[in-house]
Amino acid sequence: GIDCFKCVSMNGANKACDDPFHNNYSTAILESPCMGGRKGRDGLFPATSCIKIAGYYDDTGETITVRGCALDSGTLTTDTEIIRMSHCGRFFYDDRYVHGCLQSCNDADACNHSPRAAGYPQRVGALQLATAAASLALGYYILLNRRQHLVGVGS
Repeated sequence: GIDCFKCVSMNGANKACDDPFHNNYSTAILESPCMGGRKGRDGLFPATSCIKIAGYYDDTGETITVRGCALDSGTLTTDTEIIRMSHCGRFFYDDRYVHGCLQSCNDADACNHSPRAAGYPQRVGALQLATAAASLALGYYILLNRRQHLVGVGS
């Protein structure tokens, strides 16, 4: 698996997650190895790519930054696999429209530190970004529930 930064920042609330990103202050948000969900399977699996979503909400202009990880689920089409291609556009996240980019990388551990990938990501449809956002949200839901369960066990 690959090591990736995993965090969420809404409107600058989590400075360690936002750009400019200083990974020397962010070891607490580095997951090693990073674990992600897989379509059609329960549980978490070692990720093959790091991802980053950055954008702003249409209705308020508030910014959002999400860093995490994912793995290819083995489907035949690129539009359902968020790690196969970085892209920018408008997508639905958390019941609101966002203008932004989703970038993926797998060339090094913690590669989702960069404010932008080399070159400009390809523009693609809203369906691809909505699928990506839903997949990432599901991964964070699983992660948060797992952490809450582990905290509850020790209490």
